[in-house]
Amino acid sequence: MTAPATNVLGTYLRDRRTRLDPAALGFIGGRRRTAGLRREEVAQRANISPTWYTWLEQGRGGAPSADVLDRIAKGLMLTEPEREHLFLLGLGRPPEVRYKAIDGVTPRLQRVLDTLGNSPAIIKTATWDVVAWNRAAAAVLTDYSKLPRQQRNILRLMFADSRVRAKQEDWESVARYVVGSFRADVARAGATEESMVLVDELSRTSPEFNRLWRDNEVATKHEGIKRIHHPGVGLLELEFSGFAIDGRPELGMVIYHPASSRDADLVRSLIAALDNEATRS
Repeated sequence: MTAPATNVLGTYLRDRRTRLDPAALGFIGGRRRTAGLRREEVAQRANISPTWYTWLEQGRGGAPSADVLDRIAKGLMLTEPEREHLFLLGLGRPPEVRYKAIDGVTPRLQRVLDTLGNSPAIIKTATWDVVAWNRAAAAVLTDYSKLPRQQRNILRLMFADSRVRAKQEDWESVARYVVGSFRADVARAGATEESMVLVDELSRTSPEFNRLWRDNEVATKHEGIKRIHHPGVGLLELEFSGFAIDGRPELGMVIYHPASSRDADLVRSLIAALDNEATRS
């Protein structure tokens, strides 16, 4: 006779339940036989039937819905990785992506950018807001620190800033790539709704953006060559690569590496000029 399958989901739920402090969550009661919340208390916090929750822990009642798992995750105060694990156990797939807007990065991520030295590097959100950069990026690409926070967006700069446009060797090709990559990123991160304010704004103010957006092209290339006509040093050639940041699906890092020793020297000269300007001010 075959042994019954282990109820992994129920074991996980019981484990998370016993880790919560009833008093901290407003459940004041008498002596408890086991640590943590009771099943009915979890059900109350998740706004589901106590019987249904008990069945889940006991491995009965079939597969729960995504909505039920999401309520339980909130009731058990699961972290995002714990919530994802709950969905994998309960439904065999991760939950749908929930986009979270952010304003900055951790000091550790900023230090990663700073260690890249003469390679301009930025961290952008799925809606292409630049939230971190190094000195090389400020010198070569854009000094984002001088821009209002809402203007630190690559699409806004590409379609609304004449200085950024003038730097591009082939603006049309770059703009088409930016729009196609942006479309792919917002879909992948579940940020389509959050991106529509920006899309609507640029569609009204830039006929070129509106034309490219209506083409519905999607770009997935994450490396290539970028050529910039910098007003300080002339033509710069940079190899770029895009990287995902582990555990942060809403963020991406782009690193631009000088394509030659000449380009590296030019980048160093631009960084030195930026540092001198900062010293004078």
